[in-house]
Amino acid sequence: MPYHCRHCGGTFCAEHRLPEAHDCPGLEDWGDSGAVFDSGFEATVESRGSEEAGLLGRLKRRFDTGPGGWLAFFRGNMTYVFLGLMWITFLFQYIILPAVGIRPAPFAYTTWDAIFVLSPRHPEYVWTWVTSVFAHGPGFAHIAVNSIVIFFFGRLVERYVGSRDFALLFLGSGILAGLGQLAIQLAQGAPQGALGASGAGLAIMGVLTILNPSLRVYLYFILPVPIWVITVFYAGISAAGIVGIELLGGGTAHGAHLFGLLIGLWYGYRVKDRIRLPGQLQFGGGPPGPGGPGGPGRGRGPF
Repeated sequence: MPYHCRHCGGTFCAEHRLPEAHDCPGLEDWGDSGAVFDSGFEATVESRGSEEAGLLGRLKRRFDTGPGGWLAFFRGNMTYVFLGLMWITFLFQYIILPAVGIRPAPFAYTTWDAIFVLSPRHPEYVWTWVTSVFAHGPGFAHIAVNSIVIFFFGRLVERYVGSRDFALLFLGSGILAGLGQLAIQLAQGAPQGALGASGAGLAIMGVLTILNPSLRVYLYFILPVPIWVITVFYAGISAAGIVGIELLGGGTAHGAHLFGLLIGLWYGYRVKDRIRLPGQLQFGGGPPGPGGPGGPGRGRGPF
């Protein structure tokens, strides 16, 4: 008789229905008041949301990512969803909108900036809190390096914390990192603004650093380096950049890098007792030079 796990989305026989039998990421919820498993064949086995009432219960049922739900595709695929949104945004930034006359201009605040850039000039434009996470600087270096970091590291984090928590981590760290950078720029009187997903990318790296600091990252598929070394390197570079010691070239949003990394380290401490990670990872993106994971600065302080 098959049972459907509402955390990992798998289908299991009665022998493997218990989370410890299939290493379910929802194992930590096994002791809660609701059931983790849902059977489509036994009326006596209720889903964990069946007893919930009110607005929260209706929202959970409407946005069900469990087996058969209309949002089931997103379970286990949020890394790819965010990567897709980054490249779609990039397409709008530099091809579609410029074709209709909406483009960035040097030393000016344009409609293009109002759509994509989290700027000290207009922090009340709350949509830029989100759009700036997916937008990137001109050229392919910025978005390409961020994509490599998120593709390799994001899949690991999503697998072990679950798609919902990964999505919250990505968006939350990206937004908070951008707002942290914005606060630094306001204090310094800098008008540039910031954009990019490096804050979220470094948060992901921070999580992995806590969960498995000896995780070997193969830079350029050749040089094995523990992930904690890379994390310490970026933390030092970012801290130096915030106080005015620029080691990687100008225009890099060091505050966003550091805020994102700290958020990831904090989240890693929260979840470290309930997940396991592999001992090595091949990663071909390595520290690329100026700008760290976010690439070189391009006028508006990409991060």
